[in-house]
Amino acid sequence: MPVQVTLSRLFALVLLGMPAAARADLIMVSNEKDNTISVLDGDSLQVIKTVPTGERPRGIVLSPDARYVYICASDSDRIDVLDTRTLTITGSVPSNPDPELFDISPDGRTLYISNENNREVSVVDIASATIRTEIPVGVEPEGMAVSPDGKTVVNTTETTSMVHFIDTATRKVVANVKVPSRPRFAVWSPDGKFVWASSEVGGGVSVIEVASHKIVARISFAIPGVSRETIEPVGLAITHDGRTVFAALGPANRVAVIDAQSKTVTDYLLVGQRVWHVALTPDDTKLYSANGLTNDISQIDVASRTVLKSVPVGQAPWGVIVVPVKKGGP
Repeated sequence: MPVQVTLSRLFALVLLGMPAAARADLIMVSNEKDNTISVLDGDSLQVIKTVPTGERPRGIVLSPDARYVYICASDSDRIDVLDTRTLTITGSVPSNPDPELFDISPDGRTLYISNENNREVSVVDIASATIRTEIPVGVEPEGMAVSPDGKTVVNTTETTSMVHFIDTATRKVVANVKVPSRPRFAVWSPDGKFVWASSEVGGGVSVIEVASHKIVARISFAIPGVSRETIEPVGLAITHDGRTVFAALGPANRVAVIDAQSKTVTDYLLVGQRVWHVALTPDDTKLYSANGLTNDISQIDVASRTVLKSVPVGQAPWGVIVVPVKKGGP
């Protein structure tokens, strides 16, 4: 069976082939209340720059070639564009009202933006900076994820409690899957066969088989000494081999570790307060969590399942990504 590799995956593989001394990471965090992006050196975890953005930055996405970072400036109703070489905002592309989360096509040409107030997904052509179309979905759209082959987009709608499957060629919804209350985030398995969707109020994660559009597993969480009501999963990250999923559990202040094959929780990792989102390094050796109430991020060693340190960033960190770069510049 042929293996499909997106540009972002290919870029990561190229970096993995470089000598260790030639590689570095930048960690970028969107600070919702500061209207800034914190840029941290991946080796020292020191903040090397704070970049002003539009109002209320939340969702943050890296282009497949790692040249640009796109930022949902939610209260400014736009997507800011940050150049990873200069670490400056170089412009913006339009969005309909209240962009919260979004994703980018594997070819780096199109953004699919969740507009929470408009009950729609905006399709934006990056080169021309134009909104090509709006796709009606359910109430309070949030999570967005493009399939590895770029042919399908999934969108979660919080109030409707659905995961919508959208055909990128026709730009129409082709299937709706009912999930537990308030789905917030979605991620595809690397082979494109499954979608994992978190439900904040439902307190769990649903695994949807793409071929049948059926839920094949539901994962719940139970943490000794932590009340069920405070376990609210939001952000998800999956390793490149598809074997492990990490779930940010919100006010429970933990990141859950899930075995993707058995669909069982194998560990809970204590991080900062109100963990929103998580991001893996390209080699899957480190995981970072954005902790909204303690104004910091936590660094986790993936192999040992150990929280190594937490470092301060801006106010109310929300989104986090890892930008792989070469020493001396991206």
